[in-house]
This record gives sequence, C-alpha cells and structure tokens, in this order.
Amino acid sequence: MSKTTKNPLNFEAAMLELEQISQAMEEGKMPLDSLLSAYSRGTELLRFCQDKLRDTEQHIQILENMIKEVKSNAFD
Repeated sequence: MSKTTKNPLNFEAAMLELEQISQAMEEGKMPLDSLLSAYSRGTELLRFCQDKLRDTEQHIQILENMIKEVKSNAFD
C-alpha cells in the first residue's frame, strides 16, 4: 500500500491500490494510525476514480452526439 498522497497514473492503478487498501483493512491487523491513513488514502483514490469515470462518461456522450449528428447529416 502506498503511503504517498499523489494521484495514481490511471484508473486501473487507482483501483488496484484501492483493492490493496481494502484487503489490508479487512484483515483487521492495522494499528489505528495506519487505519486512519489508509482510510484517508482510500477516499482520495475513490474521488480520483469517480472523477475519471465522470470524465469518461462525458467524453462518451460527446462522441455519441457526434455520431448522431453525422448520421443525421448523411441522410440530408
């Protein structure tokens, strides 16, 4: 588990780190200070993933709108 607070390189790396944090927390052997740090890092990673998913959904919507426009113009 990474102790840094920098953003991961990509969505997949964030998900992997989140999995590792989750597993470590579920083991129930973490000291309270480490548990608090892990929880804080997990929330940062969750926010990063949510932002990436939102951005991706917006990009897909833009592409779908462009496709619809091209299709409607093709038949004019």
